[in-house]
Amino acid sequence: MIKFLPILLAVAYGLAMYRFSVWRTSRELDARSTELADPRLRRICQDLAAALDLPRVKVHIYEIDPVNGLAAPDGRIFITRGFYRKYANGEVTAEEMASVIAHELGHVALGHARKRMIDFSGQNALRTALALILSRFIPFIGPWIASFLTMLLAARLSRGDEYEADAYAAALLTKAGIGTGPQKSLFGKLEALTQSRSGTAPAWLMSHPKTEERVQAIEALEKKWSVVSAE
Repeated sequence: MIKFLPILLAVAYGLAMYRFSVWRTSRELDARSTELADPRLRRICQDLAAALDLPRVKVHIYEIDPVNGLAAPDGRIFITRGFYRKYANGEVTAEEMASVIAHELGHVALGHARKRMIDFSGQNALRTALALILSRFIPFIGPWIASFLTMLLAARLSRGDEYEADAYAAALLTKAGIGTGPQKSLFGKLEALTQSRSGTAPAWLMSHPKTEERVQAIEALEKKWSVVSAE
């Protein structure tokens, strides 16, 4: 039992840190967000709600400048003020904003917040176990290698979640009569909107899949659906 104590402590630490992060994020979102009031976007949210057989889809504006959408651990959906500003300026269409909302709804529906809690705790345990083992053979460098390998695993799991949320959004947008066109067109704008340079980073270090790979995955779904509908 004693030999497993560091791993058990790592799991407990991961759970505690995750819950603290959730609490801190919820407080931040409560203090710096208001419900979306834009008439056009609210009508589109009603289309999404109807496709889901829900009375409504409630979206909030998070008052920060970076362009992003997020799903809170409690299931609330947020669009940042910076993202909304791009829409208000005409750089992003209402349908493209709907694709962001649908993507975040996918994270909620697929339970990714709870999955991240489990993943985070497991990764802490894995990092600790690897560090203990590698330190015996590679002193000083072992813990660094353990952290690097755990980071690679975390990035891969995150990319998997993004693909799943993309697929959910594609299905929802199609059912709502919006289609996947705005979803794919927004991917083409993301790097410019966020001022990122994801194309230069190694794919295995990225928390999100490369843009072209996300579009290809959606197009593969479209082909699959067209075959099914033709049968």
